[in-house]
Amino acid sequence: MPAPELMTAELTLTGRITTASNATFLGSIADVDVVYKPIAGESPLWDFPHGCLAHREVAAYLVSQVFDWDIVPRTWLRDGPLGAGMVQLWQEQDPTQRAVNLLATEHVPETGWKHVLEGQDENGRMVSLVHEDSAALRRMAVFDAVVNNADRKGDHILAMTDGVRHGVDHGLTFHQDHKLRTVLWGWLGDALTDEELEGIDRVTEGLQGGLGRDLADLLSAEEIASLTTRCERLRAAGRFPAPSGEMPAVPWPLF
Repeated sequence: MPAPELMTAELTLTGRITTASNATFLGSIADVDVVYKPIAGESPLWDFPHGCLAHREVAAYLVSQVFDWDIVPRTWLRDGPLGAGMVQLWQEQDPTQRAVNLLATEHVPETGWKHVLEGQDENGRMVSLVHEDSAALRRMAVFDAVVNNADRKGDHILAMTDGVRHGVDHGLTFHQDHKLRTVLWGWLGDALTDEELEGIDRVTEGLQGGLGRDLADLLSAEEIASLTTRCERLRAAGRFPAPSGEMPAVPWPLF
C-alpha cells in the first residue's frame, strides 16, 4: 500500500494526456506527481470486460513487486475527482534515451540492439524496429509474457537516467486467452537466465500465498489460473516465447 497521505489527501488534477485512448490525467497528491485514470473514463473493448482496466494496472504492479525488478511504478486504486480509478507515481524519463526505436535499416547499430521487424516508411525506404539489448529490457519481456501484456508499445517503456526501464500502461493484461503483443521480440527463443527463472519462481510461489490473495480482489479466478499456467509453462520451456501465429504479434501503433 502507498503512504497513507497518498490514499487520503486530495488528488488535484493538473493536466491531461490527450494522446491516451482512455481518460488519463496528470495530478498531484500532497506535492507528489501522479497519473490518474478514472474507471469512468475507460473506453469499452470487445475482448476485455468493461470497467476493469484500472484493476489490471494494479494487478500488474503487484506482480512486478513480487518479481522484484522495479518494472512498474507504484500503482494503487483510490477515489479521485472523477471517481474511483488507478493512480500511479509519475516518472520523469530521460528525453535523450530511447529503449525502442524505428531506424533506417542501414543505420541499425551492429551491437547493443535487437532487431524485431522490417518495413517501409511512407517514402518506400526500409526501416527497422529495434530495441536495446539490456538486462532491464529482458526482464520486462519476461514480465510481459507472464502478465500476458497485449499492448507493450515502444512508448510504454520509460528510459530513466539511471538505466532503469519502467513499464507503464498495463490495462490490457491478464486475459485468460493468449494476447501477448509486444515490440520486445528480440530475444525470441533465447534461453532465460538464472535470474529470470528465479523471478518466475517468485511469482509462482507468491500465487500460492499473498500475491494470489491480493489478485483475487482484482482478477477473475480463471485469469489467475491462466497466470499460474503461464508461469509454469514459461519456467518449463526455459526460453523466451514466440508469437502464437493466431493474432498480430505487435501492437498498433508501435509507439
